[in-house]
Amino acid sequence: MIKGIENVKIIITGHLAQGLACFVHIEEVIGSNPIVPTMKQFLEKNKIFLAIIIGALIIGAAIYVSSKKQISEKGEAEITNGQYLASSEVIVTKVIDGDTIVVEGGYHLRLLGIDTDESGYPCYTAAKLRLEELVLNKKVELEKDQTDVDQYGRSLRYVFFDNKNINLQLVKEGLAIARFYEPDIKYKEVINEAEKEAIENKIGCKWGEEENFKELVPEKTGLEVVLACDAGNYIGKEMIVEGKVIDVYKSATDTTFLNFEEAYPNQCFTAVIFSSNQSKFVENPQNYYSGKTVRVKGKIKDYQGKPEIILDDVSQIEIGI
Repeated sequence: MIKGIENVKIIITGHLAQGLACFVHIEEVIGSNPIVPTMKQFLEKNKIFLAIIIGALIIGAAIYVSSKKQISEKGEAEITNGQYLASSEVIVTKVIDGDTIVVEGGYHLRLLGIDTDESGYPCYTAAKLRLEELVLNKKVELEKDQTDVDQYGRSLRYVFFDNKNINLQLVKEGLAIARFYEPDIKYKEVINEAEKEAIENKIGCKWGEEENFKELVPEKTGLEVVLACDAGNYIGKEMIVEGKVIDVYKSATDTTFLNFEEAYPNQCFTAVIFSSNQSKFVENPQNYYSGKTVRVKGKIKDYQGKPEIILDDVSQIEIGI
């Protein structure tokens, strides 16, 4: 607020100086004209009054221009008076992490009742990828509790897709922990119960024995991790693809095909090792990689409607441990 007043003050000072200079110039011109002596007398008698009038006009104009500029710089706000303005049914356009999304209109939403790992922590990628799989580019329903938005301007909501509580689902799968703050406790009992079951049964990244990767991670490669069945959305991009190798096939030309999530021809994704590069890899890839969760790195290409990455070096593939 002080900064804004100072700006207006500077504008006023400048314009007022220009206005008074103009006023003096007018007075000089009129004073040199013998035809209008009465006007000269009027100006001499009313200098202070006229200066006040001119100053008031300049101040008003400066304040108006400054306020218009501030409004135009702010643009259309997402939140007005602490209230969320988007519809209760929206399409999810981006997943920030395991508990924060962006929906059409650019609104940021924080999922209520849960908390997931931040970037750099063990379960960050797993939670984010799973949330993308559940809601990205899908129309979801948003349900409010008591608090509309948080201190960061994010809307606080429970997210539903196909009548499934996504907040609850992430806890059930061991990708998020239960986290509640009064007065937003609508689903506290059911989410706490889901967390208890996930802990007791050692489910998911948070509580189970999930695969961990040391080399093919965003922090070391600068690349984003996507699930094998989502790889088709990233054709032409350099990515890390994660999934379970279900089927391994070695052709008559000694080319190895690692098929992810489903056996050929229904695979989601394929990693290909040509015969010329076989010596760089393990001797029996069909036994070494089959049934394991792995990550592969490279440019995703389309081959006959299926996404694939060509593996030229063993550094492009890693088994989760």
